[in-house]
Amino acid sequence: MPTDVRVPAMGESVTEGVLARWLVSEGEVVSVDQPIYELETDKITTEVPSPVGGAIHFQVAEGDTVEIDAVVASIDESVSAPDPSSGETSALEPAPNPEPSAKTTNSDGSPTTGRISAGDTAKLSPAAKQMVADKKLDAKAIEASGPKGHITKGDVLNHLDKAPSPAAPKAPASTSPAEEGAEQRRRMSPLRQRIAQRLVQAQRTAAMLTTFNEVDMSACMALRKKFKDQFQETHGVGLGFMSFFVKAVVSALKAYPDINSRIDGNEVVTPHDQHIGIAVGTEKGLVVPVLRKAQELSFADIEGAIRGYAKRARDGKLGIADMDGGTFTITNGGVYGSLMSTPILNPPQSGILGMHTIKERPVAVDGQVVIRPMMYIALSYDHRIVDGAGAVGFLVRIKDCIENPERLLLGL
Repeated sequence: MPTDVRVPAMGESVTEGVLARWLVSEGEVVSVDQPIYELETDKITTEVPSPVGGAIHFQVAEGDTVEIDAVVASIDESVSAPDPSSGETSALEPAPNPEPSAKTTNSDGSPTTGRISAGDTAKLSPAAKQMVADKKLDAKAIEASGPKGHITKGDVLNHLDKAPSPAAPKAPASTSPAEEGAEQRRRMSPLRQRIAQRLVQAQRTAAMLTTFNEVDMSACMALRKKFKDQFQETHGVGLGFMSFFVKAVVSALKAYPDINSRIDGNEVVTPHDQHIGIAVGTEKGLVVPVLRKAQELSFADIEGAIRGYAKRARDGKLGIADMDGGTFTITNGGVYGSLMSTPILNPPQSGILGMHTIKERPVAVDGQVVIRPMMYIALSYDHRIVDGAGAVGFLVRIKDCIENPERLLLGL
């Protein structure tokens, strides 16, 4: 009797999703735990593995909305995969190079970054395999970053981003009125719909207000420049500005705990810990993984966690647990060049800090006009439980911590 493939539970608040695409073909023989389809929910996009091995037969189409525990396919376990020792291989998977060799140094003698080409191993994840087939790509031209030289979906996307765009076809001499007024319609993904709902919810339910300040980044930049190489060598991760701001936020939340609180009915709930959400932009929309108990994390812990979350977000590997339970959020529009903006609250949180791009500007210091690297920062807060004086004091605390980074190192 065939085995049903059901939509797995994705957390208490998730009741349905969209089967974004199949990662295997109709009738293909799949193995147990092999990713077989991509599921989009209002919080995450994830690859769902096969519960058993056998020939798969679809029961829903790509783009269909499916409820949790719904049957999306069946697998005939009486059909087994070919014996690897027989020499049979999948038509979509290139044969491995008989003499793999990963270079450890570049032509100039410098060490490589650890990435190896697909030609060395020619191992593709199921999602990557499907994309390579769909896009008719040469797998050997794709750099692999996965474990044991596997090419991931993210590697294929990076390859496509780097590939030159084909020459655009020459436009016809004239177009009809219908062509001139043509438009494209596409369905909003569940994640994008959820983002829209939460933004509107924040605007309607919270008494949201924003206050601004500016930060002289000179001392922070000098400290980072002095120790970044040693930090990388010691901890195996780069030193960015985000860890300084997370540490500064932790210090400010301790001084102004109402900003770390939320409203629950007629009560104000203030957690003991600071769980800091870091907004990460992806192709499908904004996600906010959470640094839990940020007050206990070192600079290296923060940098490593942020880079891990960012990579998993790009590869669609974030789980529900990664994004639940945040008490405050940091968003960095500066990575996109934003000079100043008004961030929107992430309900039910009562505060969000917006970082922006660093620009050299003339400022007055000790009666003299000097050029300094300056950043505007913004705090949006729920005025129902956070007073203006507290919000201003919070930003002043952030400013003091960043302009005097030694206090962060001393835990002050």
